[in-house]
This record gives sequence, C-alpha cells and structure tokens, in this order.
Amino acid sequence: QLVESGGGSVEAGGSLRLSCAASGDTISSYCVGWFRVAPGKEREGVAAISGAGSTSYADSVKGRFTISKDNAKNTLHLQMSSLKPDDTAMYYCAADRAWACSGPPQTYNFRGQGTQVTVS
Repeated sequence: QLVESGGGSVEAGGSLRLSCAASGDTISSYCVGWFRVAPGKEREGVAAISGAGSTSYADSVKGRFTISKDNAKNTLHLQMSSLKPDDTAMYYCAADRAWACSGPPQTYNFRGQGTQVTVS
C-alpha cells in the first residue's frame, strides 16, 4: 500500500515536499516514482528512482524537483521547489517490483490515492 501526503496550496516560487509511505512491502529494492495528472492533460511522469538509486526526471521539472528514498522509513519523497502554476496537479506515487526502472511511473504496477498540489 502506498499513501501520499504533503500536498497543498502554495504561491508560485514556493516549495512543497511530498511523501509516500509504503507498507506491506519494502521499496528499497524497487523502482519507485511520481506521476501527475492535471485537468484536461495526459498523465505525466515526473521522476523515478531505481533500486540502485539512479534518478530520472521529466524535462519540465529538472533542476526544480528532487526525488529520494528513505529506506529506513520505507518512504519516498519528492522535494519540489520554484513551483509554477503549471505544476498544479494531482500527484501520485507509484512502485514497480523491479530493480531497474523501465517506462514512466504512470505505467508501474502499484500506485497511491494521490495528493493535490495547487500553485497560484
């Protein structure tokens, strides 16, 4: 089970830190990531991190977002800075039972219920 938290409303230029707590399985060895869904737009993969710790980011968030895993707490984080109105979306964490990441996060086998981020 994946449970997201940390969403909210923030002004442009602000920061938020999303968290995704995993239970029932450990994410330390898995590929995990974040994707987002904005009204009227396609699902967009935001960031992913492999079992080895390799990271990848969408061009739209490179240099502004950072994905990380806290293996001790079995939690995934997404630190978001310099937020823009275009970042407004429902953010979902997702996990794939694979060491390496293959494909964007929205295609992974498991996902949470989402947390809303609104930037004005």
